[in-house]
Amino acid sequence: MELINPEGLLEPETYSHVAIASGTKLVFVAGQEPEDAAGNLVGAGDLEAQSRQAFANLGRALAAAGARPDQVTKITIYLVGYRREHQAAVEVGRYSLFGEHKPTDVLVGIQSLAHPEQLIEVDAIAVI
Repeated sequence: MELINPEGLLEPETYSHVAIASGTKLVFVAGQEPEDAAGNLVGAGDLEAQSRQAFANLGRALAAAGARPDQVTKITIYLVGYRREHQAAVEVGRYSLFGEHKPTDVLVGIQSLAHPEQLIEVDAIAVI
């Protein structure tokens, strides 16, 4: 995989503008929510705790498909009631899974998720 930040575009701290990937399989991971294995919400009202859980669940889903976090080319982050100051809490979970790997991303501010107390959901595409 080659991650590129083209000249003339601001270089982001947490993601890349372009991912060029080659491989034999595409892995699509559904939106992962901040729930434990029993389906219980983790971190009610705490975006940072929910972010850590959602990204941890994403890591589990990737592993089940035989994919590693560094093979992820794109993520979409859905965030309830997004405000710029929420980014730091989201990045805690993101960094816990990806470390220095910076796949392309989209952060989408939304009104609500499937369950009223959920604040974040994350999906991914990987090439393995």
